[in-house]
Amino acid sequence: MSGNIQAYQRQADQQRRDELIVSHLPLVKHVIGRLIGDTPPGVDVENLESAGVLGLVEAASKFDPTRNAQFKTFAYLRIRGAIVDEMRRNSPLPQHVHTRLAAVRRACRTLPHPITVEAIAAATGMTEDEVTDTLAAERVAKTTSWEQTADANGMEPAVAAEEPSVEMERWETIQQLTDAIEGLDSKERIAVTLYYREDLRLKEIAEVMKLSVSRVSRLLSKATFELGERLKALKAGAVVAG
Repeated sequence: MSGNIQAYQRQADQQRRDELIVSHLPLVKHVIGRLIGDTPPGVDVENLESAGVLGLVEAASKFDPTRNAQFKTFAYLRIRGAIVDEMRRNSPLPQHVHTRLAAVRRACRTLPHPITVEAIAAATGMTEDEVTDTLAAERVAKTTSWEQTADANGMEPAVAAEEPSVEMERWETIQQLTDAIEGLDSKERIAVTLYYREDLRLKEIAEVMKLSVSRVSRLLSKATFELGERLKALKAGAVVAG
């Protein structure tokens, strides 16, 4: 009798996983559209989609609905990670981008915080567009600290319930982030809002703002970098004050 129950449970679990995978397949293309606008040369979108589907399958296999989590967020992170890993393996950054990244990182080690794109451009001799393009290349390969904070704070659905003290800290961070976003210029603020709050893809944002995809990518790269810097400065100030 117990064997029949176990077999039934396995079958039910498999059916649940299959349903999660099928119903969330569109999420794979959505994630790709948020990572890249126009497909860069040498990037095989089919490979990225295959990697994303594997990430989705892994998420469905590991998802535990009893942990008060939303599957979409759980799957989003794993799909994104699988796609980024595929991009790293098959579409390595060109040498000139690595050179620029090294220059930007050197500047960031010496410049006073909060660092701005304008300050990096002045320190490296690069144009502001070159700096933002370099940050965009890094943004695809690595989620910035403030974006991780945002994912956990409601700009993406919350993954799980936390202790009250943690929740309070998160709400404080949300308020700091909201204030920092208000300090952006109007185009950057619109791009960030459409990307993180409205969950639009780069091409969709470009259509709404009547800009090129590359311009939207630059706006987001500049905004996300400088938001991260402002949040670091706020947190550092809070620690000193405490």
